[in-house]
Amino acid sequence: MSRIKSSIEQKINVLGLGNIILGDEAFGVEAVRLLEANSDFPANVNIIDGGTQGVYLLDYIESADSLLIFDAIIPQDYDFKVYVYQKENLPSFIHRKMSSHQIGLSELLSIAKLHGKVPKEVALIGIPPKNMDINVGLTKEVQNLVPKAVEKGKEIIMHWLEK
Repeated sequence: MSRIKSSIEQKINVLGLGNIILGDEAFGVEAVRLLEANSDFPANVNIIDGGTQGVYLLDYIESADSLLIFDAIIPQDYDFKVYVYQKENLPSFIHRKMSSHQIGLSELLSIAKLHGKVPKEVALIGIPPKNMDINVGLTKEVQNLVPKAVEKGKEIIMHWLEK
């Protein structure tokens, strides 16, 4: 039986990662909240507030045909902007622990790979955090980047749906 699925059958999971009490670490959570409030995707697109659930997110990764992740990240060049990475270009800096997630994104993707269940498509949208002190709410600078990140996410999802 073929693994190829039509866009209706294709399962797309969108994960927002982050801790809402650590300032800009909440970027991923805020991004998926805005995405969900401002989109009307078909039922095969699942938008998930992953928070800091760690290993409990593994099923969302392994069950997806395509996976989009929003997370606060620290790029090597650290320009303050929205970063978009596709599966083959996922940066090595996600292998550094920088957040309070119980288990990091890198570890989750590695476990999925060991299980032979890595989604066909993986994309990461992130921003460098300005402030990760204990504080509820994003800094103005990060809040201003959320709509742009969400638009990039919509473009990726629409591209996957059209395949």
